Amino acid sequence: MNNPPASVASPALVIGTGLIGTSVALGLVEAGVTVYLRDADPKNVELAASVGAGKAHCDELPELVVVAVPPSAVEAEVRGALSEFDQAVVTDVASVKSSLCASVDDPRFVGGHPMAGKERSGPLAASARLFEGRPWAIVPGQNSAADAVAVVENLALVLGAVPIWLDPSEHDEAVALVSHVPHLVSNLTAGLLTDSSDRQMALSGQGLHDVTRIARSDAGLWIDIIRANSVPILDALQTLRENLDELIEIVGTDSDALESVLAKGRKGTSNIPGKHGQPSDEVTTVYVTIDDEPGELARLFVDTGEAQVNIEDVRIDHEVGRPVGLVEILVLPERAEYLVHALNSRGWSAYL
Repeated sequence: MNNPPASVASPALVIGTGLIGTSVALGLVEAGVTVYLRDADPKNVELAASVGAGKAHCDELPELVVVAVPPSAVEAEVRGALSEFDQAVVTDVASVKSSLCASVDDPRFVGGHPMAGKERSGPLAASARLFEGRPWAIVPGQNSAADAVAVVENLALVLGAVPIWLDPSEHDEAVALVSHVPHLVSNLTAGLLTDSSDRQMALSGQGLHDVTRIARSDAGLWIDIIRANSVPILDALQTLRENLDELIEIVGTDSDALESVLAKGRKGTSNIPGKHGQPSDEVTTVYVTIDDEPGELARLFVDTGEAQVNIEDVRIDHEVGRPVGLVEILVLPERAEYLVHALNSRGWSAYL
């Protein structure tokens, strides 16, 4: 990673050494920033310090404080940091902003929210690379000072994130749509599997894994998030319920209406940004059977590169009961047939 800009605040204090807080700390340490750590659980601080995320004892006043605690504790910690360190810029990483920015209207406070995470939690799951290429919402309060906003912008940039400026209500509506409601729908879908049989699950494929992956996340944290952002979440859920009621009416009875529902969903996916935040391009999937052995995936990527075909995206599925997998290589449509031919000529089993 490049050295941080001169305006990046150092030293920094990270309050809360879970996945996000420790990842912030690791990234700042790697960028040359002196980082101190604080957490209600001393064991978390010890673990974070043990992986190189900073120092357990703060012996100088921080210029930047990053509050990375559960949503229910954010406001108290932000207020406490503003009071304790009267020269520091204070930001947070919580996923809900309206109530926080309305309650804490201080020139030195700037709301923040990195759109990154994992199913695993805790300091040992942290990574200095967690935020690279990810959006980082910067959500100033009404009276946030311009120099404080610049400090938080530099924080995001140093960690490799992409700053996006939003006002608090706009942010909360956005995360309800792109994160919170999808998480709940993932949990509802996964809940249908509770009483499934082994024979039924033997037919499961990558689609089921894609839909249910985020349902593995920490339930306690998500209860906090959903409560804090309940109004826009309820609005989106109401629309979803109306759509579901409509779908129930037409399944098995009205093919034209069903086609419209599916077409609307497909159109919606085109609004999801593709690589580098650009509009998502239409892609074609090339399927390749691969042995589940070390080095095979690397060999496939090398062969694809030597064929001068760029991989737009990739997914891997594993066949039940067989030591092989199925790799889905997403490429531009005009390159798909050529890639199939090129891979087959190199001994792969590839098809469209």
